[in-house]
Amino acid sequence: MDFDTELDQLFAAEREARRLHDTLAQHGRQELLGLVTALRGKINAASSLEPEEASLELVCAARLLGEFEGPEVADALIDVLASEQAEARYEAGEQLAGLAFDRFKEVAQAAERALERLPEDSLALVELPYVLADIPEGGVVKLLGGFLEHKNAEVVAAAIETLAEIGDPAGVKLLEKLRDDARITTVGEEDEGGAEVTIGDLAREAIELLSDEESEG
Repeated sequence: MDFDTELDQLFAAEREARRLHDTLAQHGRQELLGLVTALRGKINAASSLEPEEASLELVCAARLLGEFEGPEVADALIDVLASEQAEARYEAGEQLAGLAFDRFKEVAQAAERALERLPEDSLALVELPYVLADIPEGGVVKLLGGFLEHKNAEVVAAAIETLAEIGDPAGVKLLEKLRDDARITTVGEEDEGGAEVTIGDLAREAIELLSDEESEG
């Protein structure tokens, strides 16, 4: 097998991919809306592709979106976060987190819009709390309050887990109203079966954890 030839072809393809990425990334603000519109079209169309092709296109789209900023960009990245492709969701989360470090308000507003515009079972709504977890902004806890009010138990569970991870005692007040919530959710790895618990169980556990941290502080 001619490994040298195959490697040279691989390197050439990567160089061309980077060249095209850089060319597209050089578009200015005036052209951004058109580019984002085109990308969102690709994002929506990816659902009809084979998984590998869908993942490839969505990852490329997310990386390119990460070169820009603005509300349209944040919304488009959240659209990628709704994909069934794990690699694409990871890339979109990384790009959203990077955007949020510099322009938290844009990402926060996009998250609020997502709660209104996306279907209740959208994967993006489950992923977003975890994306927000590592962002050092005081507004994250308040933003997660909106996810706690969602109808989908999986979305609420993600927000509870994120509040517990952040460790801000201010989250206790938001969690109190969920103490007796009987909705069922699954925690743990899906491929290992997970475990069913109620939202109330998760909330009480998080309240206890955050209360302990407050007393220690």
